[in-house]
Amino acid sequence: MPITKRKKQPCEDLYRGDIDATTLAHQINEVRTLLCGLGACDIEVGHVDTWTAWVDPKNEEAIRACDFVGHDGYPYFEESSIEQGYNVYRDALQKTRDVVNRVKPGTWVWVTETGWPATGGNFGLAIPSISNAEAYWKSVACQAFEEAHTFWYTLQDYSSSPSFGVVDASFQPLYNLTCDRLLVGLNVGSLRIYRVNEPIDESPAQNGSATEEQRPSSSSRSNAVDLMREEEKFSRHKIEQLAIVKEANLLVSLSNGLVSIHDLQTYKLQETLVKTKGAAAFAVTSNIVKDPSTGVPSIVSRLAVAVKRRVILWSWQDSELNSETSELTLVTGVKTLTWATGTRLIAGLTSSYVLVDVVTSAVTDIVGPGSIGGAPGQDGGRLGGVGVSTISYMGLGGAAPKPLATQLGEGEMLLAKDINTLFIDTDGQSLGRRQIPWAVAPEAVGYSYPYLLALQATKGTLEVRNPETLTLLQTISLPHASQLHIPQPNISLAHAGKGFLVISERCIWRMGALDYDSQIDALVDRGRLDEAISLLGMLEDALLKDKEGRLREIKMLKAQNLFDLRRYRESLDLFTEVSAPPERVIRLFPPIIAGHASSHQDSVDDAKREEDDNANGAVNNDAALEDSGLEKKRSTEETRSKDAQSSHPSTDGSQVVISDTASVSGVKSGAAAKESKLEGRDLKAATAELRPFLVSARTRLQRYLNPDGTLKDAQSISKPTVSRVQEAQEFLLAQAPQSTEERRQQMVETAKLVDTTLFRAYMFASPSLAGPLFRLDNFCDPDVVKEKLIETGRYNDLVDFFYGKRLHQQALELLERFGKKEQGDEKASQLAGPRRTVAYLQNLPPELIDLILRFIEWPLDEDPDLGMEVFLADSEYAESLPRQKVLDFLQRKDKGLAVKYLQHIIRELHDTTPSFHQKLIEIFVQGLKAGKFGDESARSKWERDTLDFLRSSRYYQPYKAIQMLPADDPRFYEARAIVLNRMGQHRQALDIYVFKLKDPNKAEEYCNQVQLAESSSPTLPNKGQRSPATVLEDKTTSIYHTLLSLYLSPPPPHEPQWGPALNILARHGARMPAYSTLDLIPEVLPIKELESYFRGRIRSANTIVNESRVVSALRHSLGFNEEARLRLGDGIPGGNGGRNRHVLITEDRVCGVCYKRFGGSAIKVLPK
Repeated sequence: MPITKRKKQPCEDLYRGDIDATTLAHQINEVRTLLCGLGACDIEVGHVDTWTAWVDPKNEEAIRACDFVGHDGYPYFEESSIEQGYNVYRDALQKTRDVVNRVKPGTWVWVTETGWPATGGNFGLAIPSISNAEAYWKSVACQAFEEAHTFWYTLQDYSSSPSFGVVDASFQPLYNLTCDRLLVGLNVGSLRIYRVNEPIDESPAQNGSATEEQRPSSSSRSNAVDLMREEEKFSRHKIEQLAIVKEANLLVSLSNGLVSIHDLQTYKLQETLVKTKGAAAFAVTSNIVKDPSTGVPSIVSRLAVAVKRRVILWSWQDSELNSETSELTLVTGVKTLTWATGTRLIAGLTSSYVLVDVVTSAVTDIVGPGSIGGAPGQDGGRLGGVGVSTISYMGLGGAAPKPLATQLGEGEMLLAKDINTLFIDTDGQSLGRRQIPWAVAPEAVGYSYPYLLALQATKGTLEVRNPETLTLLQTISLPHASQLHIPQPNISLAHAGKGFLVISERCIWRMGALDYDSQIDALVDRGRLDEAISLLGMLEDALLKDKEGRLREIKMLKAQNLFDLRRYRESLDLFTEVSAPPERVIRLFPPIIAGHASSHQDSVDDAKREEDDNANGAVNNDAALEDSGLEKKRSTEETRSKDAQSSHPSTDGSQVVISDTASVSGVKSGAAAKESKLEGRDLKAATAELRPFLVSARTRLQRYLNPDGTLKDAQSISKPTVSRVQEAQEFLLAQAPQSTEERRQQMVETAKLVDTTLFRAYMFASPSLAGPLFRLDNFCDPDVVKEKLIETGRYNDLVDFFYGKRLHQQALELLERFGKKEQGDEKASQLAGPRRTVAYLQNLPPELIDLILRFIEWPLDEDPDLGMEVFLADSEYAESLPRQKVLDFLQRKDKGLAVKYLQHIIRELHDTTPSFHQKLIEIFVQGLKAGKFGDESARSKWERDTLDFLRSSRYYQPYKAIQMLPADDPRFYEARAIVLNRMGQHRQALDIYVFKLKDPNKAEEYCNQVQLAESSSPTLPNKGQRSPATVLEDKTTSIYHTLLSLYLSPPPPHEPQWGPALNILARHGARMPAYSTLDLIPEVLPIKELESYFRGRIRSANTIVNESRVVSALRHSLGFNEEARLRLGDGIPGGNGGRNRHVLITEDRVCGVCYKRFGGSAIKVLPK
């Protein structure tokens, strides 16, 4: 489009009636005069208005004043359907042109506004939609841009209604804005340029267009292409090859052995490359290349021409032709050229292939089988050491096969010659893949993402294959077709897989494909699951709706088919790989494994009757076992089956076809296998493979589900967000939940199904492995487990299961029944006796105390010591039991057991509860009063325990204890003395020892204990006061003084006891005040008897004096050492330097605290 300077007046004034034609013409002339006066006489002035205004005869004066006419045409506002949109647009534009040419011949008519809205309200038959807007663009814009100046309305107006914008808020196109042209070179040397019309999808469900009755007929837009122009003198000879260098705006042609360069817009010859005389073929490529020094990207286009043995190269960088050309000479004549990368070229020679690096000029031989050629000694063709070409061409005198090559996916190439093929990488190395099983040599090969194409000219067919599996997917009949033309996606995948052309002498087929989702559906419907999986793996995520979900679903279908074919390991491995919902896998098994979740409906009723019979038998044999109370729930899943359907053709005749034989036979064999029941060895083999899957599913469920059936918080899971957690949870479920609670319920039901099925699998194949399952948190159905374990006599495992499911009462009833049996059942030998019950009760939490006390009775009756382990064991549960309840129970059961328990909690657990201490004393006293002991040793032990507890305990109430002890019973004399001691009534206690027990030794020991307690009292003496243990004031009395008074001055009718009194004076006289002690001694007592008393007093006084002297000497020594440290320092490096240490103060020295300069200030050095 030429760039010119234009000026237009405000638009559509005539249509709105804001101005008349005469006034408008006057204003246009005024503007033109004004611009000319400013030196801009070359600027053309025009006006924009609707076509209805231009065809109005009264506005012809305005046309005469315009240098150009702006035409606005909107079929949408004329209530036209999308099918008639093109006709309405062309009719209006032609009417405007006719009027303008009649009124002012030679005046330009510009299309200044047109378009179709993507959103908005309906306008008659005109319906806004993205598909309709794209259809209008393809039918109108692509042609209008070629014919005249055209302005499309508009780039962006997403907030308007109706919205005519072609991009969204992010400036991303709402639909495909490309315009396709088809250039066809004829044998007569002419070049025809066609506009390719996009087919309009007339389905109301897709484009929202009017119904068939409302839609006007149209025949002008029924052609697939429209001939735009023909360059008859493009070449004087047959045009053999065409290619476009879009970035340089060039068209390259091969004709009569010469390559020529033409302008892409005008198709005029620019240059004939004389160096290419005798050319056989050429190849063009364009790639984005970064400058190694600056890193700036640029588009580099290259043209390679094969001229006999030479390859001649031209290149363009950002549309500028490089002046230098390069040339390479190969060993034999070059037949074909194919670009492998932007700098590497595959050259098909007469007898082999080579890889040419156009930058380094390196040539690499490619070694391949059979007619591919290469170094000698390599693998031969598929028919042996001799290639087929030797027989079919050389032997029969035919022409040599053409060497073919095509790009495949990223980094892959295919070489094909005759019926031999070789897959290589871009380095020319073989990929080691098998050859394509062609029966006849193809005429041409190509790659239309993601399929491999082969044109069989002799058969008149086009083969479509999967490049990974090499499976024939489709065969299309195209009579006399001889060429393939596929746009090469060298820069991007923008055109990948969007279509290609097949050419014959008289016809060109434009090949399209269904959308990829429909192709996947077709493959799945025909049972070609491997091909569907392969296709999904090759396609980009953006090209499919939910690629991950589709791939997972198809793999599960494949796994199900493998299962039907009795390939259990492969099936379950694939189910595990895709994390299949457990319910979907479990339902494949019969009811003996899957229960009511089984899809084997024909055997569900039989299994149910069998289960009922087993349950009835179990109830009859074990009447003591009760149902767990949990309701059995039957989980079902709807199955989906698809009948084989025919291929689905696309709108342009292309179709997806599935191969005929292999898949059909596979489906039939799978169906036949599915009809037979899964039993015997097959069932055992399948169950063995099912167990790892269930264990894996169980592990995955535990990531999201707590043992109590609640969902774990998202923060405690390794997944990053809540949405990812929910997605992972739903991955395990057969149906997507609607709410969090529904998700939780489904997760619990799934966990219950998994664990119960795993239990059935263990019991069916390896019953010994079922036990460990019960020792873990599980969601097994109690009814199912109970029935199976009773049926097999695995009562010990049943107890473990009951414990895991917290069905403790049922477990304890079972233990009691088997534990009390005199002759134990062989199957329940581990449950005989009370030991298993005691062990079970020890593992129950304190909140189940009522249950514990109920079932501990019979173990206490049979083995009291063993039964008491429930309360006395060194465990958290035993220590946490409610002690008052336990004590009340044991008191009712046996006083001895109560004493044993009280002694345990007081001595071992250090319980300081006064009531427990008081209760123990009460039981001790009652036992002594009752006197029911088996022998004297038992009575003595009971008495010792009573006295020891009275002495050691500090938490009972003495005044209550003394009331329980009879004053006149000799058995309680010492106990009363101990309690009186606790009450501080030492004289009464000593009275018992001296006069009732008449035991001076115990009396003296009592005094020693009291004296020791008083001396160790935390009360400290005042400053300057000696310790009571060292000296006593004369007026201070002691416990020994009290004992001495009882000996020397006893109450009547007791007599003085001189012997014990003198012993007290001799041993403890120094601890008693001298004045009061001497007053107690009668005058008639000889002084000689008091010798030991006086010696003790004198020795005690000397001790005090000597102690004072030692202390004084030690203090003097400490003072001397401190003085030395102050004067001389401690002599330790880095230690105290004494008063002799010094610090040097300079003018620059600053304080370490305030950072001020010291200067002449006085300094005081503080100690460290």
